[in-house]
This record gives sequence, C-alpha cells and structure tokens, in this order.
Amino acid sequence: MYSREIDGRVLTLSASGWVYIDTFVLYDYETGSLWYHLEGTDGLTCIGGFYRDRHLQEYPATFIRWNQWKKRYPHTKLVVSEEN
Repeated sequence: MYSREIDGRVLTLSASGWVYIDTFVLYDYETGSLWYHLEGTDGLTCIGGFYRDRHLQEYPATFIRWNQWKKRYPHTKLVVSEEN
C-alpha cells in the first residue's frame, strides 16, 4: 500500500497497461509519470516523468484471513454489493 501524496499534491494512480517483472507499472493522471516498486527500495519510485527519481511512501500492510481479522477486530463493518 502506497501514499498517493507528494509535495502536497494527491495523485490518481492507475495501471499503465505495462508490466515489468510480473508487476504492474502505475501511471498518475496528474503528471503522466510512471511509478514502479524497485527492488531494494521503500515505496514506489517514479521511473519516468515529472517526478522522476522521487518516491511515494510505502505503508505497512497485513495479510490475514477474514475470520482472524474479525476475531481481532470484532466491530469491523464490511460493505457488500448486491449481485444482479
């Protein structure tokens, strides 16, 4: 999980359509910059465009089964969409 904020600006990130080493290269709509998680770095690195060589902060994430999460955080609410 990564921050979308840089220099006080919030970026809108999306898949660029390109893949490198089985990982999506992201694109930001605001500047057209390309972002990728380079091995050995923290966060996303801008590999091309306005923010070249700048980084978006990485946030810690947890992989956990839903039943374990619910036990640990019993007041969690889940949004479910109805299927047509």
